[in-house]
Amino acid sequence: MAGKQEGFTLIELIVVIVILGILAATALPRFVNLQSDARAASMQGVAGSMRAAVELIRGKWLVNGSTSMSTVTTNDGSVVTVGTAGAAQGVPIAGVTGIQRAANIDPTQFTCTGASPDVCSPAGGPVGCSVSYSPGTGAVDVSQAVVGNC
Repeated sequence: MAGKQEGFTLIELIVVIVILGILAATALPRFVNLQSDARAASMQGVAGSMRAAVELIRGKWLVNGSTSMSTVTTNDGSVVTVGTAGAAQGVPIAGVTGIQRAANIDPTQFTCTGASPDVCSPAGGPVGCSVSYSPGTGAVDVSQAVVGNC
């Protein structure tokens, strides 16, 4: 009596390996660019945080009623330095005591110039991946992060 053989033939195994190779080759490019997309999304988040911080600080500055105030104290006790002249009235200044404190930007995660404009980019990330903040107007520009420089 001959026993029944079980298993796969060599041809069947090769066909399965070829099919898996084709699937891997088509799916891989979709996942390769995730790091760049994640950095761009992170910079979008920083930009949103900066925009919200500008509006909140300016609103608190206006509610306090004194146009000569150069600082605003937030509910958590943080003191944010603001501009006092022209369009910059009540808008956080550039740097650590201004927009970076107002938006709670973590210096271990993001590197900011502290100059005007204050340009923030991911720590250790590409130079072109950044968000720019203009303290004179409170405008936030995230176009470099969206263009694909991340």
